[in-house]
Amino acid sequence: MGELKTIERVAVLGGGLLGGSLAMRLAGQRPCSLWARRAESVEQARSLGIEGATQDLAEAVVDADLIVLSVPVGAMPGLVSTLQEVGIPEQALLTDVGSVKQVVHQTIGATLRQGGHRFIGGHPMAGSESRGVLAARPDLFEGAACLLTDDDGVGAPWVKALEEFWTMVGCRVRWMESSLHDQLVARISHFPHVMASATAGVALADPEDARFGGGGLRDTTRVAGGDATMWAEILLENKEAVAASVREVQKSLSDVLAFIEGGDHEAVREWLAAAQLLHEKGRAAKREQSNQ
Repeated sequence: MGELKTIERVAVLGGGLLGGSLAMRLAGQRPCSLWARRAESVEQARSLGIEGATQDLAEAVVDADLIVLSVPVGAMPGLVSTLQEVGIPEQALLTDVGSVKQVVHQTIGATLRQGGHRFIGGHPMAGSESRGVLAARPDLFEGAACLLTDDDGVGAPWVKALEEFWTMVGCRVRWMESSLHDQLVARISHFPHVMASATAGVALADPEDARFGGGGLRDTTRVAGGDATMWAEILLENKEAVAASVREVQKSLSDVLAFIEGGDHEAVREWLAAAQLLHEKGRAAKREQSNQ
């Protein structure tokens, strides 16, 4: 195994929103290649000024210090297999941007470890309902949390190098075990997407009614516009933790339904006030973090 001194050359594998945004952010700062499977994505990336865009995987990873897997989690095992065939640089550290972590460590993490390579899981909490490299922007990661998981115990100096990398592109880094990561993002990311989709299904049963909606409707349904195929994969890859959150909201909705049907004003008020307080505490925590 080669020894990493510092992350200089980066290979981003995946020509979507996150991969394209990361390549744009690194432009002019350090050598960076962007691999995409489709020729159209490569051309679109080049039109955005990403000069290192290529369809040649071997070319993309040559001499890379850091290889960032920016493809759907379900596509990672096949990509890693192909990577091993073309050759992974000895000094390279591999990471990913997938929104689940346990299954990633259990599959590609184990495969890479057996092949003598290093893997640390990563999840920058950045993105939008838009997809594709044309939606990429260089400031996507600015101020975003990036959750890192070293379940395989890669340790120093690799964890330090990866933390410095994500900090350099604008992220706030936190370390945790993959199981805790999946429970956390189920509550704060995956479950909210379920609720946005459920709300869209009820509130927009007649899409024409959206003409009369205000900011509340827009805000609570916005992420329902995300790619359905991608989100189906995410929810099923983290199904146990997501299901736990859905069961919790079933109980909460059952309670408020009973309060409303029973005309219990005080119970409805207390239900709303409890949510209002949590919302305010969450906003305060976010502000505090922003001021640090």
